[in-house]
Amino acid sequence: MDYGPALETTKEAQAWLDGHERRFGLFIDNAWSDAGETFATTNPADGVELAQVTQATNDDVERAVAAARRAQPGWVALGGHGRAKIMYALSRLLQKHARLFAVLETLDNGKTIRETRDADLPLVARHFYHHAGWAQLQAEEFADYRAVGVVGQIVPWNFPLLMLAWKIAPALAAGNTVVFKPAEYTPLTALLFAELCQRAGVPAGVVNIVTGDGRVGEAIVDHPGIDKIAFTGSTEVGRLIRKSTAGSGKKLSLELGGKSPFIVFDDADLDAAVEGLVDSIWFNQGQVCCAGSRLLVQESVYDRFIKKVKARMETLRVGSPLDKSNDIGALVDPVQQQRIHGLVESARAEGCEVWQPAGELSTSGSWYLPTLITGASTSAAVAQAEIFGPVLVAMSFRTPAEAVQLANNTVYGLAACVWSESISLALDVVPQIKAGVVWINTANQFDAGCGFGGYKESGYGREGGKEGMYEYLTPLSEDARPAAPVFAAKGAVKAADADSPFAIDRTAKLYIGGKQARPDGAYSRAINGANGAFLADIGEGSRKDIRNAVEAAHKAAGWAKATAHNRAQVLYYIAENLAIRADEFAARIAQQTGSNDAAREVAASVERLFYWAAWADKYDGQVHQPPMHGITVALNEPVGVIGIVCPNENPLLGFISLVAPALALGNRVVAVPSEQHPLSAIDLYQVLDTSDLPGGALNIVTGSSDELARTLASHGEIDAVWRHDGSAEGCAEVERLSSETLKRTWTGGAKGRDWFDPKQAGGRVVLQHASQVKNVWIPYGV
Repeated sequence: MDYGPALETTKEAQAWLDGHERRFGLFIDNAWSDAGETFATTNPADGVELAQVTQATNDDVERAVAAARRAQPGWVALGGHGRAKIMYALSRLLQKHARLFAVLETLDNGKTIRETRDADLPLVARHFYHHAGWAQLQAEEFADYRAVGVVGQIVPWNFPLLMLAWKIAPALAAGNTVVFKPAEYTPLTALLFAELCQRAGVPAGVVNIVTGDGRVGEAIVDHPGIDKIAFTGSTEVGRLIRKSTAGSGKKLSLELGGKSPFIVFDDADLDAAVEGLVDSIWFNQGQVCCAGSRLLVQESVYDRFIKKVKARMETLRVGSPLDKSNDIGALVDPVQQQRIHGLVESARAEGCEVWQPAGELSTSGSWYLPTLITGASTSAAVAQAEIFGPVLVAMSFRTPAEAVQLANNTVYGLAACVWSESISLALDVVPQIKAGVVWINTANQFDAGCGFGGYKESGYGREGGKEGMYEYLTPLSEDARPAAPVFAAKGAVKAADADSPFAIDRTAKLYIGGKQARPDGAYSRAINGANGAFLADIGEGSRKDIRNAVEAAHKAAGWAKATAHNRAQVLYYIAENLAIRADEFAARIAQQTGSNDAAREVAASVERLFYWAAWADKYDGQVHQPPMHGITVALNEPVGVIGIVCPNENPLLGFISLVAPALALGNRVVAVPSEQHPLSAIDLYQVLDTSDLPGGALNIVTGSSDELARTLASHGEIDAVWRHDGSAEGCAEVERLSSETLKRTWTGGAKGRDWFDPKQAGGRVVLQHASQVKNVWIPYGV
């Protein structure tokens, strides 16, 4: 006995296409343009053309941005409740027309109707409902923030409508207007959504949809009238976008590729794990950035589990996406099919075993059988590259430590699955996995109330939840920043007394691994005081010194594992020891800068240390209750090793204001102090040595800000770079160089910062830069 055909009708979708004569223009300023130069969008299942869609031009993008810019003040002025009502109307319309959207998505994308109908569309409506709520609550929950402005959004073809909802819903809720580009392969549901915007009363210019190939995306990214870029797609394109936007001041969020591990321990429910694996790697033909494409099974159950996987693969039905009884539909395009085939054949050539269930595929359209590869080395292309197809690579491990090591053996860090009946084991492993989302005994769970996003080369930024809303907001304190660095007013400075602690010459060394160290290049640079008199020679740090500091920082990984209470104690202790020597530090600041307010700067530095010590054990995560039988725990984790280039103004307070929050949240730091006035940071060595700060948690390398920032941004083992010395060109270079490893950046551009102002130098904004959110899905009772 076998399944009979259960084909979904396409009558309504075809009628909608016919109603537009299968030719579509662009949706700009609430109006449809005539179709210009067009390209075909086809049904992946049979290659038949569905419609002709307009290839937007640079002039079209210009019109869309201008419309969005005109509409943005009015959209903000409508207020949270006004925006919420319109977003609610969009939610209801999406529900009313859910089947039309589902069928159209299946026709255009090739994924099965069961997935578009039962997974994508309910979640699309959920996003607009959820974010309608954030619009309603914005004045209360985000009182210190404003909308970013005009947002450019670019999405891929694997979840066309769902990606639209992920992007547009939070942007609109926050008060932004949108220029949205759907994928070239799958534009149809975005165009249908544009019609709903008209029906729901979305004001003209708030949502603009421009179709076309990568040239359109490039025009959006490069447009100076766009304030933020939100991109989901390949890591390669993400790098190009990071380079292109460097120095532009555009806010940027990137949700990129993945090579997610699916870890099965020997105590797992193996049958349940197999079903989870099906949902993880063969959902949407494996064309999912968080697909569990690397199967890691404990050695004692490896053979038994692989046997179960093969048996389950034999039952997977590959065929017409419109057939409700099929599990796997068509790949989006022959180009994708050829790429997958090439990677699989490379594994075969390397001696791997390639196994596929028996089955015949249609000769028309783009198809690929579910595939299992065993015997691959950890460095094989199929074990490292994102295949983006229904291909699973399996290998074994012996211990939990080895499982973690294998799981993290990738440049990506988007998602992971952990299967074990021991919750203690699972929750011990989860924090060690470098991924933004981890599912325990489940797979591919998503919800609008829970953040989604990656670590490492899987990008940065989050979509969904409160953390996703912050991506579309700007702190009001940023608007109050001065246009140029603020330097302290200079007063009269007399020569140091003979018994001054600075009267005896000493060598100002670097501080690496908890010890003073001579610069590798053996070069020094003279530092003069505000009156021009020579003060000291300092070490001229080099690439080698940065390398040594980064190595020391990685050896200090225990700092990240220390309790928040213990980190707070150390920061309090640093503050205590600094306060004891307040007069000495004030004299040094005055001597360097001529400031007549040096004592206030030291007092503010002590207070700032107390401030971040207070936050160390209070920046808690959240527990979400998504519509599943379980919870999602959002954990705030340290970023890792942060390189920090400190400001020249307020050389002690600026240094403390950046270094202290990074340390408070468990990061290790390689700091470059003020290039003009570095002695205040150097004088901290003895304070640090007497304050129980572990060696390597904070490393200080003096020298040229430009040269050392360049090295930090290029270093593969640095996870983030902060630069706040007022150098616009230097900040742009940091952002550009960071694109190679897609490390996070926080730069000040040409603007300064009032380091005495707690709103400009403190608060949750800084905490968010010093942490990354990991969402852990924990089902129970199932």
